[in-house]
Formats: sequence, structure tokens, C-alpha cells
Amino acid sequence: MTLPSEPISAGRRRIMRAVRSKDTSTEMAVRRLAHGLGYRFRLHRKELPGRPDLVFPSRRKVVFVHGCFWHQHDCPHGQRLPSVRTDYWLPKLAANRRRDADHEHRLAALGWDVLTVWECEIGNRSRLAARLCRFLGDAGGRRPDTGSRVAQCASENP
Repeated sequence: MTLPSEPISAGRRRIMRAVRSKDTSTEMAVRRLAHGLGYRFRLHRKELPGRPDLVFPSRRKVVFVHGCFWHQHDCPHGQRLPSVRTDYWLPKLAANRRRDADHEHRLAALGWDVLTVWECEIGNRSRLAARLCRFLGDAGGRRPDTGSRVAQCASENP
């Protein structure tokens, strides 16, 4: 990674230090939804490539929750590029994408299925719930927190 060509202001430094890598609001929304659907999982397993956000060990499935900008999703928010210090940001964002692809490839080689949930998908909870249900399958007999969301899982996974 290249060093910044110009000094970073104290305000910008404070903003960047506040950016979290885990327990983000987006990740928490996915965790609450998965738990409400009756799924149980582990968090940020160090022994797995990329330290997936949600790990379902008995299913051999993992979920990454990615911010659209940081991981360069193809949605409008993810395609925005910084207008300042592009010599720093463009290689950094490209490296994030390469690293994500490498983690997915390594997990697949180890026999894990991978789902990536994007920040922009959080707004439509019913669609995201259906996607999680299709990926994870039956909740394993756990009693769900709310019937309406699980009924959706049951209809998606007969």
C-alpha cells in the first residue's frame, strides 16, 4: 500500500478511525435477521480465510457482509470513486476486491459455501430473508422469533 502523498487532516483521520471492520450496523442487521429466522452461527472465525462475518459450522456455510463502497459492489453507491487522492484509493479498493475473491476461492477449496450480502441489500428485509433461507436451508428445528419471517423461509424452502 502506498503512503499518502499529502498530510491527512485531523478531521479526516478521526473519520477514518471511526470506520469499523466488524459489528457494523449492516452486519448487525444481517445477524439480527438470521437469528430471527432461527439460524445460529459463530462470528469472525479466525481460522477461516477472510474471517467471515457469520459462520454456520454444521452447514459448512459462511456469510460475508460487505459495504458497497469498500468492496466496490456494482450498485450506484459502490461504483462511486473518491475524487481526492485517487492515487491512494483506487489501488486500495482494487486490492480489497482481489482479496475478497481470494478469500472466496480459498473457502471454496476448503469445502465452504460462501454468500456475500451487500450493504444495499439491507433495505429490503423480506428479499434478504428469502436469500438467506435459500442459502442456508432449513433452520434445523429451532423455534423462530417471529412467525411471519419463518413462514417465508418455509415457503422458499419446502
